[in-house]
Amino acid sequence: MDLTTFLVSVFCLIDDWLTEQHQAQHLRLRRRGPQPTLADSEVLTIECVGEFLGIDTDSGLYTYFRRHWSAWFPGLTRVHRTTFARQAANLWALKQRLYQHLLTQVGHDPAITLIDSVAVPICRFARAYRCRRLRELAGWGRDEVVKQTFLGLRAHLRVCWPGVIMEGWLTPANVSDLAAGQQLLAGVAGWVLADRNYGSQALAEQVSGQGGWLLAPPRGKRRSHEHPPPWLVGRRRRIETVIGQLVARYHLKRVWARDAWHLWSRWLRKLLSHTVAVLLCQQQGLPPLRFAQLVTS
Repeated sequence: MDLTTFLVSVFCLIDDWLTEQHQAQHLRLRRRGPQPTLADSEVLTIECVGEFLGIDTDSGLYTYFRRHWSAWFPGLTRVHRTTFARQAANLWALKQRLYQHLLTQVGHDPAITLIDSVAVPICRFARAYRCRRLRELAGWGRDEVVKQTFLGLRAHLRVCWPGVIMEGWLTPANVSDLAAGQQLLAGVAGWVLADRNYGSQALAEQVSGQGGWLLAPPRGKRRSHEHPPPWLVGRRRRIETVIGQLVARYHLKRVWARDAWHLWSRWLRKLLSHTVAVLLCQQQGLPPLRFAQLVTS
C-alpha cells in the first residue's frame, strides 16, 4: 500500500475503536471543558504513523504533518506545537487501552514466548554524572552489545510468535534480566525461549509450575544436556528482529523525554505503532515483521 492508504487505514482502525468505546460508554476522557481542536483519533494517528516513519519527537511530528498533511488534519494548523505535545502526552491511558485491544486482534501464538531486554541510555557516558534528565528513574548498567557501561534504562520485552510484543517494561538499567523476567513471565505457559541471562533454576521452576517450559542456557560455564525440539531452533532470534526494529525504525535508544509522564507516553506509542504495523502486515498477507514492504512509496 502507499503512504496515503496506510494513513487512512491507521486512522480508520483507531477512530472505529474510539467510536465503539464512546457508544458503549466505556470511555470518558474529559469531565469538563471544551473539546480539543484536534481530535484524539487524529493525534493517535499522527503518533502511530509518525513513529512508523521514524519521526520520534513531538516537534518532528508536528512539523512534518503540518507541512505535508495539513489538508488531512486541518485542526493541526490551528493549534500550537506545545498544545499538540501536551494532548499527545495526556492520551497515555488511551494508548494503553488501545494497545491491549489490538493484542486481541493481531494473530499470535501464545504457546511460544520470547523474552529479552535492550539497553536504553539517556545520555553520553562522558556527561552522565552531570546529566539530570530522568535522574530519578535512571541507573547504571552494562550494555553487552557495545561492551560499555551506561547510565539509563533497560527495556524488557515479552514477545509471542511470530513477533507480537505482548508486554514491554522500562526499568532502571541496574534491574537484572532475571528479576524482570520473573514478573514478565508471571502466569505465562507454553514454551519460553530466552538467553543465558534467564538461565535460573528458580525461574525454570516458576514457569514449570505455570504449565510451561523454560529453554535458556544455564548461567556460567555449565552445559545443559537438554536439547530443545528441532522446530524451536532458530525461533529465539525472532525477538532480536523485533528489538532491531525498535532500535532502528522507532529509535528506542534516543530518549527525548525529561520526565516519567512523557517517557511512558512515548514508550506506549512505540509499542502501539509496532502492533498496528504487525496487524496491517497480516491483513495485507505479508510476513508479520516485513515493515519495509508494507508501505511501498
